[in-house]
Amino acid sequence: MNFDGIDHIELYVGHLEEAAEWFCSGFGFQVMGRSGPETGQRGRRGLLLEQGQVRLVLTQALATSDEAADYVVLHGDGVKDVALRTADAAAAFHEAVRRGALPVHEPRVYEGPHGRLVRATVSSPVGDMVHSFIQREAPESDFWPGVFQPVVPRPPQRELMRSLDHVALCLMPGTLQDTVHAYARIFGLRESHEENVETQYGGMNSKVMQDASGRVCFPMQEPKPGKLPGQLDLFLGKHRGPGVQHLAFLCDDILASVRELRERDVGFLDCPPGYYEAMPARVGRLAEDLEVLRANHVLVDREGEGYLLQVFTRSNHSRRTLFFEFIERKAARGFGGANVRALYQSVEQEMLRKEREASGKVLLRTGA
Repeated sequence: MNFDGIDHIELYVGHLEEAAEWFCSGFGFQVMGRSGPETGQRGRRGLLLEQGQVRLVLTQALATSDEAADYVVLHGDGVKDVALRTADAAAAFHEAVRRGALPVHEPRVYEGPHGRLVRATVSSPVGDMVHSFIQREAPESDFWPGVFQPVVPRPPQRELMRSLDHVALCLMPGTLQDTVHAYARIFGLRESHEENVETQYGGMNSKVMQDASGRVCFPMQEPKPGKLPGQLDLFLGKHRGPGVQHLAFLCDDILASVRELRERDVGFLDCPPGYYEAMPARVGRLAEDLEVLRANHVLVDREGEGYLLQVFTRSNHSRRTLFFEFIERKAARGFGGANVRALYQSVEQEMLRKEREASGKVLLRTGA
């Protein structure tokens, strides 16, 4: 199994134009292609969005019998297909099936005036997600010959992201190790990182699976039982099962991207004050100003001589499940492991502070 990275991400959505408008006006994507009955696509229509090297396909069902309709009823809008680029899609498909993957779509050739595309699909070990194998023998501008019709793009604008850094998966409790083994066996991915977080209220177990190049990357996380339901528990309940929790976009200047995203009304998760108070001792000297990082809620994690900066958006999803991460890497290939621990501890301190404040208010009301 040799991959040339993630070719594209396909999301099933309930309202195509509304979802596209949010990605375009909020994140700066541009519509580069359309599909539907007029292009031979039966029972559904779609839009191809692009920015930098990131390609998103939004698909809406036109008939209740289409699987995209069932997906949206069960999960709401979400990631259905993480498509993998390969030099031989048919060989990858048959090898994955031999290793235990369930076949979804047999290899099929799509011919166009400028070349052809070979596509085949297998099931993912995670929920009802799938992985398509994509073999391109056509220009990048001809995304899916015979299915997607190119659209004349708007004038170019500053890119807020360069590429897709990773796809984070949220798993059911107790399934992390089996999922890791399945991705290793079927797709030949390797475990590169492990992080187990435990706090007074709960925590999570996490492992990262990557291919040899690092361009196909899946951080996988399962919740630990705790006193209170955590973010992973809430995702699993509202999403109704495992799936993609967030997409991480790599950018060259995270502070510039965050400033423009805020101007576009993209909301970001707040960070408790205690996080930044502990940061200098934890990560050492940075090129960025600490107060600027604090003002933009940008998190930092040190890795050897390098470090990474990351920020998480508030979920715009109707169920508050899927969200997005922006990450800038400065000679760091990790995933914010120590950062996650520090953030969990800071969040826990904030929860305790709020509990104390609530208790104090109760005492004042009772006159104790």
